[in-house]
Parts: sequence; C-alpha cells; structure tokens
Amino acid sequence: MLDGIDVIAGTLSTIVFIASTLPMVAKAVRTRDLSSYSGGNLVPSNTGNLLYGVYVASLPVGPAWALYAFNLAVSATMLVLWLRYRARRGRAVRPAESVLADLTPMLSHGSSR
Repeated sequence: MLDGIDVIAGTLSTIVFIASTLPMVAKAVRTRDLSSYSGGNLVPSNTGNLLYGVYVASLPVGPAWALYAFNLAVSATMLVLWLRYRARRGRAVRPAESVLADLTPMLSHGSSR
C-alpha cells in the first residue's frame, strides 16, 4: 500500500529544496555580494559533496540523484562566485590564501597550545 511513497516524498523534498535555494543563488549572481559567505564553509561543503557522491552513485537513479546534482552544482557555483567576487572587491589577498585564512581558526581550534 505504501509502494512508491518514498519516491513521492523524495521528489517533493527535492522540489522544495530546489525552490528554496534558487532565490539565494539568483541574489548572489545578481548582487555579486557574497560577503555573508566564507571559505571556511564553502570549501568543506564542496569537499563533503564530492565525498557524498560516492554514496549517491551506489543508489538507483531517482530523486536522491537529482537533489545531489543540484546541491553539488549550487555549492560549486557559490564557491566559484565567492572566489571571483571576493577578488573583484579589491581584496589584496589571493583567493587560495583567503580560503586558508578562513579555515585556519577551524583547524587550529582543536589543537593543544
């Protein structure tokens, strides 16, 4: 009796997620203001998405693939835009250095001093 309910739920959740995320991406592209984003979030997010792809690849094609593909595209796009627009705002720091600067507090938080 519940056959297919999982696919319906997965499809609906994918649609809701995409609909809720598109305005964020559109605003970032339109305004070129990604000052509220950090490399300390965007880099691990993209790394996690790439690793998660190993799991998604083991699933049958369906809503999970669509959601993963969309999430991967959005996080990669936001990282590229963040790097591009950060450089255009006149920062004297090269993008790779700025990402490392954002990640340093996270990485050193757990180290003993």
